[in-house]
Amino acid sequence: MDGPSRSQERVTRHRDELLALHEATLAIAAELDLLVVLRKIVEEARGLLRAEYGALAILGGDGGIETFITSGLSEERRASIGSGPQGKGLLGVVLHQGEHLRLPDLTRDPRSAGFPPNHPSMRSLLAVPILLRGQVAGNLYLAKRLGAPAFTKEDEEVLVRFATIAALGIQNARLHREVQTVAIVEERDRLAREMQDSVAQVLGYVNIKTQAAGELLEQGDTMRAASQVDQLRLAAREAYDDLRELILGLRTSPTGEHRLADALRDFVSAWQEESGVQARLDVDNLDGREVLDGQLAEVQLVRIVQEALANVRKHAHAHAVGISAVEDAGWIEIRIEDDGVGFDPENLQRNQVPHFGLAAMNERAAAVGGSLGIDSAPGRGTCIRVRAPTGLVATGGDAA
Repeated sequence: MDGPSRSQERVTRHRDELLALHEATLAIAAELDLLVVLRKIVEEARGLLRAEYGALAILGGDGGIETFITSGLSEERRASIGSGPQGKGLLGVVLHQGEHLRLPDLTRDPRSAGFPPNHPSMRSLLAVPILLRGQVAGNLYLAKRLGAPAFTKEDEEVLVRFATIAALGIQNARLHREVQTVAIVEERDRLAREMQDSVAQVLGYVNIKTQAAGELLEQGDTMRAASQVDQLRLAAREAYDDLRELILGLRTSPTGEHRLADALRDFVSAWQEESGVQARLDVDNLDGREVLDGQLAEVQLVRIVQEALANVRKHAHAHAVGISAVEDAGWIEIRIEDDGVGFDPENLQRNQVPHFGLAAMNERAAAVGGSLGIDSAPGRGTCIRVRAPTGLVATGGDAA
């Protein structure tokens, strides 16, 4: 092959490598499912380096193989082989010793442990460790080079770069899990504080009314004592309704495929039946899509709607309420508007209702990088508006 042709081949190979690495890197940015990301990396590496088979193993905390992903094997062949590898033989050399392997015939290596029944025939092997903070986190390997008897040194250098991307994907997934864990703990703490505030108010009220009823009974004023008991009964009913609303809210949170629009439909439908207040919901703009970057962010918006409707039920004396949600240009806005008695947000004292609920909603909006707006006045109802950035990349005007 002459010089220009060889140079053109190198340029084409480098271009193809960059494209494959780019595709693998994009998978990390666009996908939080680690298995999907790692499978993409194996397939891109196998395709670029012309290998018939590829695999990627991830070590667990006990030193054994936690995850094993294959490429080039049919589901039927994979199932017929049985359980995954145990990390012995040549696979263990890479996983536990961190060595690179580039062998023209793996069956001739004395460290080979052989193949299990139904395993496809393989000769040439290329395997490199996946390093995370200087420690072996797994390995990436290819087998049976197509069109050549063995993998080259250049192939090995390329596979190392794919292994580096795999390490980034693993680290990204672990960091995401840590963030999710922290967010879950914060959500539990927030719910505990809200419950504590609500219960503290009810218990304080019950204590005052109980003492008043007792004193009136001692004075023989049974009519006024009965009035205090009636107020206690109403307080107990209110606490019961609050608890049912809280449980309903927890049951209708966004989870998995149950996105924001679905959670709002479920909650508003049940809330209308429980409260007796007519509720109109418009979330068609959100159907079938993840609106915010992460399930916990969507949970915060649902909690804001739940708290706003709790205030409508308890304080607004409304006949109807409208809830709408629209996503546009990287922002989502949710409006909760009732026809109740309203209040003066500017002169709301700390111990007045619905102060506690509004404070919780403000806190939740801030937690997702958003803001809360209140438009209300005595005699003309209340409109709550929450705006939050979606955190999703837009392409051609549509959320990706």
